[in-house]
Amino acid sequence: MGEAIAKSKSCSVQCSNVDRKLRQILDLTEDEAHFHMKQSAFLYQLGVQTMSKGFHCLSMRLTVEYFKSPSADIKHSFSNKIDNPSFQHYVVLSRNILAVSVTINSTVVNSEESDNIAFHVLTDKQNFYSMKHWFSRNSYKKATIYVLNFDELDINHFADFDLEELSTSEEFRVSTHTIAQSSPLQMRTKYISVFGHSHFLLYDIFKNLKKVIVLDDDVVVQKDISFLWNLDLGGKVIGATEFCGVKLGQLKSYLSTSSYDINSCAWMSGLNIIDLDKWRERNITGSYQRFLHQLQHENEASWRAATLPASLLVLHGQIYALDDTLVQQGLGYDYRVLDGNLKEAAVLHYDGNMKPWLDLGIPKYKKHWKKYLTKGERFMDECNVNP
Repeated sequence: MGEAIAKSKSCSVQCSNVDRKLRQILDLTEDEAHFHMKQSAFLYQLGVQTMSKGFHCLSMRLTVEYFKSPSADIKHSFSNKIDNPSFQHYVVLSRNILAVSVTINSTVVNSEESDNIAFHVLTDKQNFYSMKHWFSRNSYKKATIYVLNFDELDINHFADFDLEELSTSEEFRVSTHTIAQSSPLQMRTKYISVFGHSHFLLYDIFKNLKKVIVLDDDVVVQKDISFLWNLDLGGKVIGATEFCGVKLGQLKSYLSTSSYDINSCAWMSGLNIIDLDKWRERNITGSYQRFLHQLQHENEASWRAATLPASLLVLHGQIYALDDTLVQQGLGYDYRVLDGNLKEAAVLHYDGNMKPWLDLGIPKYKKHWKKYLTKGERFMDECNVNP
């Protein structure tokens, strides 16, 4: 040991060389950490936005099976329900078979009566036949499920919207700054879900209906919500839950120069009741189109990005605020939701990137979604689909 110490003391060490070497190691480590952060972010987004092999397999198997043994046309079998305004009509826009089936199953299971319920599932041509076959294989008490191919609908305003595909609810990640007393500037991130372009054509798709309840495919219904059909909207066009975690004034960089109350809360899709007669009477869709073109002219916003300001502004003053406790938001991004709030809410909304059917889903919230997932489905087992 003494010999080793003596030898080390005899070596001259230049401090500048050591400093340079340590700085090189630090730079390399920071570069590597930055690379892994970017890679992680990319893989996260890839996992959120792409369809898993199992889900793709399920869709393909159902489509093939449909053409091998086409089922009866539900529209003719239940035509007395499809256009009958005395029934309770629910609308879901979706490309996800399992997601929409959970939404429908949870709604029907928790309804006291199901024989007066009609679900209209709007999907695209790619998923139309798989959806049709799924709902012909699986029943949901006495409810009627009718699948529509959005790409083949004859809609008056379809060309005006320049829509190339089905547009489901859009989610936007919004970061806002808050300044608390004696605390530094902080940033809070929330997700706002609003109607997509296709929602503004519902009044034309369902010409014979006066009222519909619109559900997003990332919601789970835990209680009977049939009372919404008797709800007086007070002359408003749409019933929606307000999201006062974000005020319109905080979104001024997203909104146009149009006049609006900066203290008004944003409203959310997920669970909405629409008075279609009032919608037609006030030409909401025409106003929406004008907002879209105005926003694109002012700031060259993309067709998709314009949905947030256009949806919020065109329905500003037309919203009937539903009870705050009716819907529990944030289950796709917020880890801090209390168990008591989950139990009390009639509807759970998994807004955010971490959907319950993804591996990225928040584990403690997944059980509420999986409770209504179809069990014993042969194609799910064969395609190894087990969210």
